[in-house]
Amino acid sequence: MVRATLFRCCACRRQTSATAGTIFQDTRKPLVTWFRAMWYVTSQKNGASALGLQRVLGLGSYETAWTWLHKLRRAMVRPDRDRLKGWIEVDETLVGGLEEGVSGRETESKALVVIAAEADGPGIGRIRMRVIEDASAASLHPFVQDCVEPGSTLHTDGWQGYSGLDKKGYPREVTLLRGRRKEASILMPRVHRIAGLLKRWLLGTHQGAVAPQHLSYYLDEFTFRFNRRKSKSRGKLFFRLLQQSVGTSPKTYDTIIGRSKPAKQTAQQVGVWGESRGYPLDTFIR
Repeated sequence: MVRATLFRCCACRRQTSATAGTIFQDTRKPLVTWFRAMWYVTSQKNGASALGLQRVLGLGSYETAWTWLHKLRRAMVRPDRDRLKGWIEVDETLVGGLEEGVSGRETESKALVVIAAEADGPGIGRIRMRVIEDASAASLHPFVQDCVEPGSTLHTDGWQGYSGLDKKGYPREVTLLRGRRKEASILMPRVHRIAGLLKRWLLGTHQGAVAPQHLSYYLDEFTFRFNRRKSKSRGKLFFRLLQQSVGTSPKTYDTIIGRSKPAKQTAQQVGVWGESRGYPLDTFIR
């Protein structure tokens, strides 16, 4: 095993291993097993579930498979990745179960996700997504500035949260959707297509079992897959994931689930989570 081989610094005499500071740090499994997991994750068109990974690798614990997938998701996004440019559609969508008594962008328990889709002719180029607290300018403007190159043209609806972006170097084309919600998928087809694909992926591959506090990392995986959907070589996806894994800081299981004290969580209504057998039972109520 790699971690059994330690290197000692001649100057400070401290020891380290080849996996220190990576997502593989302190692993008890051979790296070959990790590589098999990464190949399985990148070679599946619709992604991999923890149960599927457990069966393929013959892991004795579902918790191990679940933790490995979350570690890999954290390695799927490069902090210094290029921003989108050109013609960019931007809109938000709500992810979660059924919710009554609210309308529009209002929500009490769903997750609000903002989507930016780059135009590639009539099709879709690269995408970016982020969970945001609300649809205010304080949430939308930082997303645009982080993900879109200044000078790009933004195509948005008439929501006031996008006002002021033109003064920050983002010219806008506005399409009013008020009273035309049935035409929204035609007027802004790219972001609505992405929203539909995202929700089908969450309900299909993951059976809706995604907790709100982990949703951002599922969005990273979806983005990683979508932006590389045209790649003709699965090996390139594997190489990219491996490359980014050695540059991603390690996270423990307790850190991933946010465990601070062994208090059992009670199930809540809509898109929330409880605990079962020591690992999160993530559930979006449908």
